[in-house]
Formats: sequence, structure tokens, C-alpha cells
Amino acid sequence: MTFNTAVSGLRAANSQLGVVGNNIANASTTGFKSSRAEFSDVYATSAVGAATNSIGSGVLLGSVKQQFTQGNISFTNNSLDMAINGEGFFIIDNDGGSEYTRSGLFGIDQEGFLVTTGNRRLQGFQANDEGSISGNLSSLQVSTDNLSPRQTSAVDTQINLDASETTPAESGTTASTLGAAVGAVQAGNNNAYPAEDIEITLSDGSIRTIATAPNASAAEISSSINALPEVSSTATTTATISNISDNGALEISLNGVTLVTSQPAPAPPIDAQDIAIAINQLTNTTLRGITAIQNAAGDEVTITSTTGADLRISIAGSPSNLDSITVQGTTANTLAMVGDNTNGNGLTATVGGSVDITLEEDVTVAAFQTGTTTPADGTGLFEAAIGVSPFINNSFSPTDQDTYNHATSVSIFDSLGNSHVMSLFFVKESTENTWTMYVQVDGEDVGDPNRALDPPLDLEPTQASYNLVFNNDGTLDEGSSDPVQITYWNPIDAEGNANGALSGLPLADGAVFPVTQPFSNSNFEIDVMALTQFGSNFSVNDISQDGNTTGRISGIDISSEGLILSRYTNGQSLILGQVALANFRNTQGLQPIGNTSWAETFDSGNPVVGAPGSAALGVLQAGALEDSNVELSQELVQLIVAQRNFQANAKTIQTADTVTQAIINIR
Repeated sequence: MTFNTAVSGLRAANSQLGVVGNNIANASTTGFKSSRAEFSDVYATSAVGAATNSIGSGVLLGSVKQQFTQGNISFTNNSLDMAINGEGFFIIDNDGGSEYTRSGLFGIDQEGFLVTTGNRRLQGFQANDEGSISGNLSSLQVSTDNLSPRQTSAVDTQINLDASETTPAESGTTASTLGAAVGAVQAGNNNAYPAEDIEITLSDGSIRTIATAPNASAAEISSSINALPEVSSTATTTATISNISDNGALEISLNGVTLVTSQPAPAPPIDAQDIAIAINQLTNTTLRGITAIQNAAGDEVTITSTTGADLRISIAGSPSNLDSITVQGTTANTLAMVGDNTNGNGLTATVGGSVDITLEEDVTVAAFQTGTTTPADGTGLFEAAIGVSPFINNSFSPTDQDTYNHATSVSIFDSLGNSHVMSLFFVKESTENTWTMYVQVDGEDVGDPNRALDPPLDLEPTQASYNLVFNNDGTLDEGSSDPVQITYWNPIDAEGNANGALSGLPLADGAVFPVTQPFSNSNFEIDVMALTQFGSNFSVNDISQDGNTTGRISGIDISSEGLILSRYTNGQSLILGQVALANFRNTQGLQPIGNTSWAETFDSGNPVVGAPGSAALGVLQAGALEDSNVELSQELVQLIVAQRNFQANAKTIQTADTVTQAIINIR
């Protein structure tokens, strides 16, 4: 019996050496889990139990159990390598059967499937073309096809507009003098303008009255108007001299300054050129602000005062009364002047100027007869109803940065995947908390056409503008703001020609929002609900769109949740699938089957399958592998222990043999 006991010990020590040796052999095997030999003693027993003085019969190898502790994680240069940090196993398909492993050495086969080094396919949840994960377990396949283009159907914006900005545009009205005497030629030294009261009502409701004197020049009236707030004024005077007849004694003066004096023959006679030259030589001195232009035919000269001064033209020095000129103002009436030297004073024709008034918003102007509230009779400078027209200075122009407060742009895509630049312009309006947003694509307007125009203008895009109204807390007032829907974008190429992509569809022709697939037009919507108007600098926090051009796959990334994302050359990414993990109630009940894999058994229980990071499953580390959890120092110690046990049991056999020989040798 002693021999059997010792032999069982030898077997146990040998088994322990085998387990330790296997651990040491796999110290560098990825995903390997070390094993431990567990022994049980042996006693001879009967139905009533073992006797109190029973001697054991040796030892048995109870089991060899693997230790599923976490191994160290080492990083690699392969993005398809995966390590599990925590509980769980990769699921591998083996001709329809499932195997489980902790070894994350994966690659791609010729069909695009993720496979192990043994060409067995990794299992997971495949995604559809939109990146949605299915719930069915299948072999994970990576598509290397080009990513198809997708046209832009929605643009999201997160932009802050500076509440402290002022409107770049100036609006108001302009008024012009329309009286019958404006620009009329009058004989003598007066312009025949009567006294009038010009009444200007300012934006605060206050009234300012300017009383003009009889025969006041346009320059004097304009100067008085310019002294008031919220208004500005300019004045001009124009006269023409023609039909110049010179018989040798002609003398012409302007505002008391002699321009030309003819000389007796053989000196050449005076003509229009002589008069123009004489005036222009004095424009910066005695005739300041007055210029002259000779016409193409050379038979008349036009005189202009940019200050609105009266133009008094005199003729003198003709004893024969044969020298003459004709003077005309801006109106149709003319005055023919013949030289007369009988009294030495000559003849004078006076032309008065016109006044233009610019009034800021909410400012009005009216004219009355002096000292009354009766409208001016129209014989003087002003009419009863002054000619008033609205104006907008510095109105929006995408090519003039002074006409808008802020601008930004983003690339969008047509149905063929061509890239285009959409520009957004923001203009602060005079109405409180109100902005206007203008939209252009590739520098072209995209507003719906004006169907009231004659062809082909009824098909031309108009300027796309949208009102943005903000609440007092700086958030967008959705109810008062316009929806930003682009419905007439017709994509063009670099030469400005249609490029064959889908074109726009106006709302009047049946456009529907939100835009859905399959796309039938180029319409898209801009979400402005995240726009704010705070008292801080203009900032584009985010602006994104859902379109893309064609892209080639450039790489694959795997997230900690096991999501497999493909990266494309167009900057897009797409979810291809998700790695699945399995776990068991009793991992030590799994059956090792080689290739660092295990199979399910009755003892292990059924697998619980889920996504990494869910339930009790660990997370993935891409580009890394889990090392063997074998501790070499510990295994080397176990080698010594097993060797000592083997030697001790061998000594037991040797001792038993010696005793037996002694007994046999008794005679």
C-alpha cells in the first residue's frame, strides 16, 4: 500500500509540473489564462464511513482550474487589435459554433470580415447604411466601398450676435425744392424767390422753423437748414450760355467778375471755350465753387455752382447793339440778352439754385407762406407739397463689408457631392432686438423668384432675407422670426453653368419641409433656434450640416464601447458595427479547446451577450492586447515545490523498498 501511496504522489507532482510547465510555456501568449492544479487526498471508506485509525491511500488530481484574472494591457500599432479591460470574452464563429476568447488579435480577410489568426470570424452587431446598430448577432464585416455623396438637407447653427452692435444702414427721406421759380432765369440782380417758412418736425416731435428772406440764395437757405439736428442739406445752381454773338465789343461778367472782353479785329471773336476757360481759372479764388463745361459742339457753356449761389450773368459794351448771348436756367425758360452800352451798366440775368434736404428717420418737412400756416403757393422755392422720397443709405450688399455687421460661411453639398460655399450675413436693424439674415450660395442669390415679373426675369432668384427677432433675455423669439428655408438654390459649376445636380423647388410649387429622402430637389433648412443676442462679441460656436462629398476609407477606429467606425477622406465617419462580448456565471466551467479559446459547457452556464461597457461586461481598448496573466516568478517557485514533492515521494518508494527487502531477507 505504501508503494501505491507514493506512486500517487509521484503522479500528482508530475501533474503539477505539467500545469506549471504549460503556464510557463504560455507566459507570452496573448489572452492566455494561467492554470492551477488542485489535489485531493484518498481514503479507503465503507458504507459506514472511514475508520478512526484509517491511513490515507495517497493523492488524486482533483482538477486543473484556469485563473481568469486580468492580464496586463500592452499597446500595439494595429488599430484592429483589441483588449478587454474587465469581464467578458470575444465571440468567435467556428463553422456555425461559438467559441470564446480573450485574445484580441484580429485582422480583415479578403471579404472584409474581422477574423482571428485562425481565420475565424469575430461576432458582433452589424450596422445598416445609416449607422444604426441591429440587435442580431452576426459576423462583423468592414465595407471598403467609397462613401456615397449626400446632399445637404439641414444646417445647424449656434451663433451669438453682439447686442451692442448698431445698424449699418441709415434710413430716412429726401426732399427737393420744386417751386416754379427754381432754376428760372430772371432779368436783373434778384432770383425772385419770395419769403417762405420752412417747417421741420424732428423725431422727438419738436418743430423748427426757418424763415427765408426774399431773394435768398439756395446756398443761404441750405446753410440755415444744416444748422438744425437730424437734417442735412445741399444746394446747386446751373445756367447755360449759348448763341454767343461777338462783333468786337462784347464783355461778359459772372457775379460781378469780368470773364472776357472782346478786342477789335483782327483779334478772334469770343466763343464758349473762352468763357469756360475764364471761369475755371477762377473756381478756387473769386468764383469759388463755380465751374464751367463747354459742350461738344463748342457753341455753349454750362456753368454750375456747387454751393447753390445765385449765378448773375451780365453783358455790356456793345455800342452797335449787335453783340448778344442767351441765358437759360434748369427750366425751359430763356432770356436773350443784347449788348447795350447806353447807360454803362449793361444787362443782367440771374439764375437761382435748388435745395436738397436729407431727413433722418421720423423727421418731416413742410413749407408755408411767411407768417401763416398756408402752404407755399409754389411760385417761390418750395411747393405746397415738397417732393419727398424715402431712402436707405448703406443698404445691404454682400460685396461691401460696411453694409453688414457680421458674416460667416460653411461648405454645403449638392446631390452630386459637389462642394459649395454658403454665406450667412447678419445685419442689425433699427427696430429693437431685430436682425436680418441674408443667405447666398457661391455668391449667388437663392431667394424665390418674383413671378410677377416678365420672362425671363420671373425665373431669376431674388435676395434671400429672413427676419430674426430676439427676446429680452437674448434668446430667439421663434414665433416672430422667419423660418429659414432655402428653396431656390440651383447649383452651378465654377463657370457659372448648371452642373446637373438637383435644383430648388419654391414653396409655391409644392416644396415641403422638413426635407426627406429620397431627395427630389436641392432644398434645405437652416436651424437658427440656437442663435442668441448677448452683449458679447460675435462668435460662431458651431455650424454644421448633414451633407458630404464622395469619400474613400482612410482608417478604422474602435471605441471603448466596441463601436467600429470607418474614417473617410471626406472627413466623414460611419458606424459599421459593434463588437459583442459574452460572459458566464462560472467562467472556470468553460472548456479550453486550444487557440486560446474556450467552449461553453453545462458547468459554465449559458452565455450572456451584450455590448462592451454594459451590465458587468468590460470595456475595449483598441490598438492594444491583453497579455498572459502568468506570473513567472510564482511559477518558478511552483516548479521547485513540485520537484521537491516528486523527490520526496520517490524517497518514500525507496524507503518502502528497503523495508520490504529486510522482511524478505528474514529467515
